Amino acid sequence: MKIGCPKEIKNNENRVGLTPNAAHAYVQAGHEVFVEKNGGLGSAIDDREYVQAGARVLDRAEDIWAAADMIIKVKEPLEPEYKLMRENQLIYTYFHFAADETLTRACLENKIISLAYETVQEGRTLPLLKPMSEVAGRMSSLMGAFYLAKTQGGRGLLPMGVPGVAPAEIVVLGGGVVGTNAAHIAAGLRAQVTILDINLPRLEYLDEVMPANVTCVYSDPVNVENYLRRADIVIGAVLVPGAKAPKLVRREHLKLMKPGSVMVDVAIDQGGCFETSHPTTHSQPTFVVDGVIHYCVANMPGAYARTSTFSLNNATLGYGLKLAEGGVEKACRESEPLRRGLNTYQGFITYQAVAEAFGLMNIYRPVEEVIKG
Repeated sequence: MKIGCPKEIKNNENRVGLTPNAAHAYVQAGHEVFVEKNGGLGSAIDDREYVQAGARVLDRAEDIWAAADMIIKVKEPLEPEYKLMRENQLIYTYFHFAADETLTRACLENKIISLAYETVQEGRTLPLLKPMSEVAGRMSSLMGAFYLAKTQGGRGLLPMGVPGVAPAEIVVLGGGVVGTNAAHIAAGLRAQVTILDINLPRLEYLDEVMPANVTCVYSDPVNVENYLRRADIVIGAVLVPGAKAPKLVRREHLKLMKPGSVMVDVAIDQGGCFETSHPTTHSQPTFVVDGVIHYCVANMPGAYARTSTFSLNNATLGYGLKLAEGGVEKACRESEPLRRGLNTYQGFITYQAVAEAFGLMNIYRPVEEVIKG
C-alpha cells in the first residue's frame, strides 16, 4: 500500500503522523511511504531520518495526498485539505466528528474512509486516545497554574502555596485518563485537589492510589456547584467516546466562581464540557467570560510535540500496519477495535453517535454492513 504523511497545518500543530521508526516499520512490511518535506521539523525530526528509514520525501502536500492510498495524520483534515481528499482514500487520524459538522459533511461528500483514532476501542479502553489524553491531562494542571498568575490575568495565587498561606484548590471533573493525569500533576504541585466522577468503582480506585492531598467526590449537580465555588482552577476532563461532551458547567455557574480563576477545557475537541467554551489556539489560548479565564486549546499536545509524536506513534503503529496489510475492510472484519474506529465509509456514517449528533441517521450504516466480505 502507498502510505502518505502530510505536514499538519492546524495552528501551531507541531506533531507529525509518522516517526522515522514507524515509517521504517511500514517499509519493512512492504509498503511505500511518502512524507512531506519538513513535515517532522516541529517534532525535531529531520527529513534525512525519513530517507534513512526508507521513506520518500515529497515537496508538496498535494503530491502526498495524490500518491497515497492511506493518509496518516495527527489532526483532522482542515478546509484547505478537503479538496485533496479522494474517494475511497483511507484517512487514519483524530477526527472528533461529533464536534464538527462541516468536516463530517466534507468527508461524506468526498466518500473517504475515515478511521478515527479517538473511537478505536479495545474492551473499555481507547488505546489511541490514551497517549494524547495523558499528555493533555498533565499539561492541563501546568496551564492552569500558569494562567493563575496575576501577570496572566489570574488571581495571583501560587498553586502550592507557602508556609502560612494555603495552596490553590484544583477541581478535576472526570476521573478517566485525562483527569487522573491532571490530578497527579496537580497533587505534585502540592495543591488541594478534588476529583469528581459518577463512576463509584473508579472513585474507589483513585482514592486508593492518589496522594493524601487528593479527595474523590461523587459528581452530582449540588457537589459540582459547591466545588466550583471553592475552585481556583477547574479542569474539564469528561469524555463520551465519539459523541459530544456533556456541558457540566453552565454560564450561570461562572457567577459562583472566584474572579481570576482558571478553567481548562480538555474536552474541547468533543465540543467542550463548559457551556462558555469555544476552541482556541496556542497563539491565542485564552479568553475571559464573567471574570473567569478559559483555556480551550484544541490541540494541547502540539505544544510538546516531540514527546506527543513519539507517544502517539507507539500506539497507532500496530493498528496502522493491520490496516495497510490487507485493506480497511479486511482489517475491520478481523479486529473489533478497528471496527469501532470506522466512522465514515464511502458516503455513509458508520458511527451512530456521529449520525445522531447531526440528524443524519438516514445515511447511517452499521460497520458490519459496509465491510461484508
